[in-house]
This record gives sequence, structure tokens and C-alpha cells, in this order.
Amino acid sequence: MHDLVIRGGTVVDGLGGKPFIADVAIDGDLITQVGAVVEAGREEIDATGRVVTPGFVDVHTHYDGQATWDEEMAPSSWHGVTTVIMGNCGVGFAPAKPDRHDWLIGLMEGVEDIPGTALAEGMSWDWETFPEYMDALEKLPRTIDIATHVPHGAVRAYVLGDREQPGAVPTDEDIDAMSAIVEDGLRAGALGFSTSRTVIHKSVDGELVPGTTATADELVRIGRAMGRVGHGVFEMASDLRREWNEFSWMGDLSRETGLPVTFAALQSIAKELPLDEQIAMMRAENDNGANIVAQIALRGNGVVMAWRGTVHPFRFKPSWKAIEGLPWDAQKAKLFDPEFKAQLLSEEHDFTGQPKDIMGLIMVIAGGWTMQFEMDEDFDYEPGAEASIAARAAARGVSPEDYAYDLLCEDDGAGFIYLPILNYADGNLDFLETLQKDEDTVNSLSDGGAHCGTICDAASPTFMLQHWVRDRKRGGRISLQHAIKRQCHDTARLYDLNDRGVLAPGYLADINVIDLENLRLEKPWLAFDLPAGGKRLLQKAVGYDATIKSGEITFRGGAVTDARPGGLIRGPQSVPVAEAAE
Repeated sequence: MHDLVIRGGTVVDGLGGKPFIADVAIDGDLITQVGAVVEAGREEIDATGRVVTPGFVDVHTHYDGQATWDEEMAPSSWHGVTTVIMGNCGVGFAPAKPDRHDWLIGLMEGVEDIPGTALAEGMSWDWETFPEYMDALEKLPRTIDIATHVPHGAVRAYVLGDREQPGAVPTDEDIDAMSAIVEDGLRAGALGFSTSRTVIHKSVDGELVPGTTATADELVRIGRAMGRVGHGVFEMASDLRREWNEFSWMGDLSRETGLPVTFAALQSIAKELPLDEQIAMMRAENDNGANIVAQIALRGNGVVMAWRGTVHPFRFKPSWKAIEGLPWDAQKAKLFDPEFKAQLLSEEHDFTGQPKDIMGLIMVIAGGWTMQFEMDEDFDYEPGAEASIAARAAARGVSPEDYAYDLLCEDDGAGFIYLPILNYADGNLDFLETLQKDEDTVNSLSDGGAHCGTICDAASPTFMLQHWVRDRKRGGRISLQHAIKRQCHDTARLYDLNDRGVLAPGYLADINVIDLENLRLEKPWLAFDLPAGGKRLLQKAVGYDATIKSGEITFRGGAVTDARPGGLIRGPQSVPVAEAAE
């Protein structure tokens, strides 16, 4: 008798092959049979009319703090994700000297919009070195598996101490010390190293993050430490300035070490290099023996704006500044007062003290009405111009400011406005159709656990199925089998997680049973459930009948169970014996 049998579902195996009707048998934490399973299971799931897929692997998250206290690992776990990789963009919490705890929290809060009060209350800090941080992560059972990079920011701060200032130049000895920390981290089980080289990433005090101005020599020498270990992914977020010649050193590092280098590939009017040029330069290096992989998002990387969120179009108005420190009930009373509304709308924005290098973004937040969209119940994340605040306000015969104000006041002050800042320069997602079919790109950039007051892209796997596979109306779609391969096999293989992402005997029993016909994202909401009452945007989905992690059912009908089979991944994971033999 098998431990668990999933009966009669449409199996999408993760390898890109045509879906087929089959049973799936599970024993312990492994898949033992895919096909016509004769033996009964101690527990069975009727998957008739459902899609059965591997669990999703999300390679770009920021659960570095949350993973030390949270067993459920929401919201990623709500969307069929069974494995996450965190420590991206050069930010994290190890190594950490005791006098650097607040500094590292400020770095994470500034870069990833995770409430510092929540991090300060939630983390125990029972570690100093990176291996000790890994040991701390291993103590907590959870619904999913987690893995991590060694983050450049924490490493630099640990080595340079008070010398870690914007523009700091480490000595040769400093770089050797950083390299040794990264090497030790990978030997302890980290899956890579990450850095940030974009001026958008700043600490809560407005300072550039460590690594932004690092030289190619520093980065390559750290990369060579990874080469000495023999595994790991070098991950980077960068402005890709032409004078930095990033692709040249990335190519050299990949060729020298034999390891993959991956970067955030985004369509942005702020980047010197257009996205098509980024991809062309990457491919020129890959044609010369490098292994550079572009991380792409599946929808516009945007901001969800709300009165209680991190940003909204009126946050620079004097009347808002006068009430922004009040409790919500007092704020709401003012916002619903017609006289207050009239006063606020009559005022000019006050941009005093705002950083000059992001003034373009600030202006779009404060008045880019053609780029802002109303998030209604059945919101389409690929909206057309006719759905913009500007267009809807004109149709109603009011100003965009008036329309936006009333929109934010909907649902008792819980209305949302969507502003896609990146990946939406053309007003559509057509450019992603081709990129999703390329072998040198990977689905990524969900930022799960981060940007708590502005986005909830941890729902990306659900969006992929709902929008790209089933519902897209403004352009081409992708096949179900290709989408699953992208989010399971391909993401897992980038990080040498060769034991998952495929539905076949010998692989980890990480599985989703999905009602694809009725799958849909629900409207997001702001929760205040982090430690110290910290806020975060959350979004659930309808249509996940079951999620199984290592053979145990962790979610039924979207509700979490008591099972906690997940844990910490240490290092690359081997190909199942059966596949290796073939």
C-alpha cells in the first residue's frame, strides 16, 4: 500500500512534454510511480479534471528574516510554491556582528520595504557567522523548503565595519576576507552569492547599499571563491551602466569558474541599456562559452498604492503630511471629510528632501495618471490605456486627482491603484512572450516576502497560469506544459536542485493539484500580522485543491494543514538514482 495516491489527474511532468492522464503514487517523501497505480493509498486524492504539477520553485525571494520565525512562509506557500531561494540582491542578515544588527535591518527595510520593527522583534539573532545563520534556519520546521545566497551587503559590513560607507574601497586583505566568508558560506550549504549595483537600492537612511560601487575586481575575486567550492550561482541586481561593462566581467567570471551568473533583466526607461540590448550582450558572452542567465518577471513590476500602503499619489501633499503620523481611524476621518479632500486636492506637491536620482519615479507616483490603473475585483494585470485613471476620470467628467482620491477611499479606505513601473513601457507584456520561450532566461523576480507595503508578486506562479496560460487576451499565450517547465524544472536546475521540479519516480514528492479552470487571484489586502504589527500586502488564490511537500499535504483547498515537512536546503541536490542510471 502506498502512503498517498493522486488519482486520475492530468499530469504535467515539468519536462515540457504533453500532459497525460495518470495516477501518482507517493511513499515517504518520494514519488514512486506515475501511471496506472493499482495499489491503494493510505490516503487518496481524486484529481479527476485537475492538473497535477510539480511544486513551484521560486528563485528570487527575501524571506531572510521571516524564515527565522514563520512556519507557514506565506504568501509564497499559498501559490503552490514548495521551494524558495532567498538572500537575493545583496541583502540579508548574516554574517552579522552584534553591533550591526540595526544597520542590517535598516538596509533590508530600505531596499526591500520590510518593516524594520517587525524584523527587530521577530529575529532572535542567535548567530553571528553565516554557517551559524544556516544552523538557526535549520531549527524551524515549515511548509516549504528554503535555501539562501550569501549576501554581499552583510559580508562587506562584517569585514569593513565602520569603513563601510558609500563608495568605500576595500583593501586586498578585505577582499580576501570577504572571499573567505563567501567560501565558508557555500561550504555550509548556501546556493550562491548575491550583490546589488543599482542606485534604487538604498538603506532606510538613504545611503547606497554596499556593493553598488564595488569594482569588477572585487566581484570577480569573490566569484573565484565560489569556483573553489565548485557550486553556486552569482546573482546580481544592477543598473547595468555602460561604463561598468558588466557583461564582460560576468562572462569572464562564468567562463573561469564554470558557474552560472544571473541578473535581473527588466524593461525600464531608467536603465541605460534597453532590455533587448541587455539580452544581446548576454548572448554575445554566452556564444563565447559563458553561462549568464537573465531573470525575467512575468508581469509589470509595479507599486500597489493605498492610503495605508508605503506610497500613494498624495503622500507629498502638505495636508497628507499633516496627518500621516496619526492612527488610521483619525486619518480616515480626515480623508472622508469633504473639506479636507478639497483642501488636499487644491495643494501643490511638496517634494522637499526627496532624492534627485529618483525624482522621475516620484513624479509618476504623484501624477502619472496615464500609467496608473484602478484595481477592481477582476483586475487584469495587463491593462490597456482605456483602463487608466486618466481615461476613467475623463469618462466620468472629473479630474484624475479627484477620481484617484475617491478610488483610494473605496472599501472603507482600502482601495488600490496599480502603477507598473518596470516591464510596462509599451503598455503591454508582448515582449515577454519571446523571453519566456528562451533557454537563457528564467522566471523570477517575485520578491516574495519583500516590498511589503507596495507589491505582492509572490503570487507570480498563479498569475502565470491564470494570465499567460488561460486568460490572456491582448496577445499570445504559452502552453501549460511550457509554463510548468519554466516554474519547476528550469528554476530548480539553475540552482542545481536536481531532486525536484519533475513528476517522475525518485523525485521529491513536491506536488500541486490545481483546478485550472477555476484558478484565479483574489483581490490583495493589507494585513498587519507581522511581528510588532508590521504591515504587508497579501494575496490569496482560489483553485489550489492541494499542495504536497515531501509527501505530506501542506495545503487543502487553500487552507494550511498542520504538516511541516519543509526545511533548509544545504548545497546542490543530486539527480534521482533512477534518472542518473538512464
